[in-house]
Amino acid sequence: MSELKELQDLVSQVRRDIVRMVHKVNSGHPGGSLGCTEFMVALYNETMELKESFDMNGRDEDLFFLSNGHISPLFYSVLARRGYFPVEELQTFRLLNSRLQGHPATHEGLPGVRIASGSLGQGMSVAIGAALAKKLNKDEHLVYSLHGDGELQEGQNWEAIMYAAGNKVDNLIATIDHNGQQIDGATSDVLPMGDLKKKFEAFGWDTLEIKNGNNLEEIIQGLKEAKQRTGKGKPVCIIMDTVMGHGVDFMMYTHAWHGKAPNDQQLEIALSQNPETLGDY
Repeated sequence: MSELKELQDLVSQVRRDIVRMVHKVNSGHPGGSLGCTEFMVALYNETMELKESFDMNGRDEDLFFLSNGHISPLFYSVLARRGYFPVEELQTFRLLNSRLQGHPATHEGLPGVRIASGSLGQGMSVAIGAALAKKLNKDEHLVYSLHGDGELQEGQNWEAIMYAAGNKVDNLIATIDHNGQQIDGATSDVLPMGDLKKKFEAFGWDTLEIKNGNNLEEIIQGLKEAKQRTGKGKPVCIIMDTVMGHGVDFMMYTHAWHGKAPNDQQLEIALSQNPETLGDY
């Protein structure tokens, strides 16, 4: 899939999946999921080199690790729409004995999920380990990861960030979802993060910015540029500015929808703002 219109249609459908999944069980995290929809759709359908079928070893293909695992509705929808498992399985989100748990897990063997995530701050370390394994295996494919900006308040990240630069892990592209919101409010109120670009550069990373992380063309171009910067002795970081809740007007620009489900009326409003394109599950 490469046509921009097709990708935009998929973005709309994934947003429908997200709000329907969270609404059905009155539980989940729509805000960050909606804000990163364009990124994940572009990553899985335009940027990464993937095998036709899921292989847990991940050799000879690009890998992705979701560190901010609470945006699982987005992850599951993108995986299903990419063909990793039946779209109909999205109906089981957060139900007992479902493979689609609130935070991604591996013990049920859900295709596309390589680590249990949601314990914030740990994904960077895992992504670095996977990138080093590729180097040992002489596998020239890349490792991608996604992290929340509030998640960077966890100290383990900075140990890993320092380690990656010190060991020239230059086959890693880590993207930071910079929406300025976290569960308790604005990141600037909870714990100001300062200039993340300068921080990563100070830690020895090659860092670029995507100023509109809800624009598909900018994301595709940013990921292409990041890929061109790999293999040059430094890990690569993308600081991606997004709007939490993007695509559903009453969820935007606020932390209130970090972990809140829409009611019946709100669901209909959200669906009306995102036309069905591929068929709901």
